[in-house]
Amino acid sequence: MAEDVERKEGGREYRMEELARLAGITVRTLRFYRERKLIPPPRREGRIAWYDDHHLARLRTITALLERGHTLNGIAELAEALDQGRDVADLLGVGTPSEEEPVRLTPEELAARFEGQVTPENLAAALELGYLGTDGDEIVHISRRLLDVSSALVREGIPLGEVLTAAARVREHADALAELFATLILRHAPEEELPRLRPLARSVVEAELSLALDRRLAAKAGGTDA
Repeated sequence: MAEDVERKEGGREYRMEELARLAGITVRTLRFYRERKLIPPPRREGRIAWYDDHHLARLRTITALLERGHTLNGIAELAEALDQGRDVADLLGVGTPSEEEPVRLTPEELAARFEGQVTPENLAAALELGYLGTDGDEIVHISRRLLDVSSALVREGIPLGEVLTAAARVREHADALAELFATLILRHAPEEELPRLRPLARSVVEAELSLALDRRLAAKAGGTDA
């Protein structure tokens, strides 16, 4: 059977019946998703509606999220939050040097990382912090290390919302520490030396945090507050 597919620059386009077949849903379900604005409107050519690979990816994401227990209302709110998120180029900053490795995820992969806790509120908080950006149908997390640590904390039983609240406070202190170190270096060296010397700043912060945790744990063991 011939596919109702049209080639276009950068991808393919599908008629409704073919899109529904590829997504593993019925045409009726596809119409319902479109009416609920869970997918963007198709491109129209006269009476023919053409859907593309972005629609297909969104439909597969909806199916995966439904299988994980998300409701259609929740999925709609997640989609709206993502659609309003910052573009990945704005998030990462083209040409900006960084020691952090970005991670590309589909929405369902993100949901799997934080099982049951990728709510519209948490997603909005992560977008506001600049942890997440969007690139077409993909989500980009700005740092593999932060993604791994936050998902590990959630697995240990700490709610994602509280992890993100703590992250916002850590961000404030980290910005202050970066300003302190940059001011110190620029007082004695040219600005181009900052990238070379940044590992020293990181080592100081890591050592001081380790010592602070030692003091905190010792105080707890002794029955006093640090």
